[in-house]
Amino acid sequence: MYDKTKYLFSGDSAIHMEFGNSISEEINKKIRAMASAIEINKVHGIMELVPTYRSLMIHYNPLETDFYKLVNTLKKIEENLSNIKLPAPEVIEIPTLYGGDLGPDIENVARHNNITVEEVVEIHTSREYLIFMLGFTPGFPYLGGMDTRIAAPRLQTPRTRIPGGSVGIAGEQTGIYPVSSPGGWQLIGSTPIKLFDPNRENPILLKSGNYIKFKKINELEYEKIKQQLDNGTYEYMTYPKEDGGDGHGTI
Repeated sequence: MYDKTKYLFSGDSAIHMEFGNSISEEINKKIRAMASAIEINKVHGIMELVPTYRSLMIHYNPLETDFYKLVNTLKKIEENLSNIKLPAPEVIEIPTLYGGDLGPDIENVARHNNITVEEVVEIHTSREYLIFMLGFTPGFPYLGGMDTRIAAPRLQTPRTRIPGGSVGIAGEQTGIYPVSSPGGWQLIGSTPIKLFDPNRENPILLKSGNYIKFKKINELEYEKIKQQLDNGTYEYMTYPKEDGGDGHGTI
C-alpha cells in the first residue's frame, strides 16, 4: 500500500484513486471502505464507482463537479475511513464437477505440477477464496488465495468459446466464467451455478469482499442442481466467514 493515495486524471470525467501497486487483502479492504464511504456521503456529481485490485475508478459528471473539487471532497472522506465498518464477509459454496468433458485441462494442471488429478481437486477445494473484484464479463470473479501447488500457465492458443460455468486456472489465479466467452484459462471443471442471470432479481450472484468455496460434486449431483435451478428450488449454501476475514472491524 502506498504511504499516500494517488489521485490521477482519467480522461475528462473520471478520477483514478490508486492505493498501491500490489494485490493484497489490505488494499482491497481500503478500496471497499472508500467505495462504501462515498456512497454513504452521497457525494454530488459521482455517477459510478469501479473497484479494481488496487484502485478505485470514480466516474463523475463534469457538468456538476470537477476534478479538483472532487479530489478535495474525497481526501476528506479518506481521512475518516476508520469510521467505516464493512459488512461481515460470507462464504458461498460453488458446487463443481471436476474433469471430464467439462474440465478438459485438469490433467495438464496435474502434469505441470507433478501431482495427480485427485490432488488438484483436493487442493482446489481446500481453501476459501476472497473475491477481490468483478469484471471482464458480467459477474466474473477475480479471486485471491489459490495454492501455488496447482498454478499453471494459460493456454498457448486461447479457446474461441468457453461455456458459462467453467472453472479455470491461469497462473496463480483461479476463476469462473459466468457466461460463454473466449478465454485462455486451463479448464478444470464446471459449476451449474449461474453467476450471472439477467432474469434474476440480483443478476450478479457474487459480491467483492465475500468468499467462495469450491465443493466437489459428481455428475448426478450436477444434473440435479441444474434441474433445481431451472425450476427455482435450488438453495444457495452460504455461511459466515469463521475467522471474520478482512471484512470484520474497522479500517
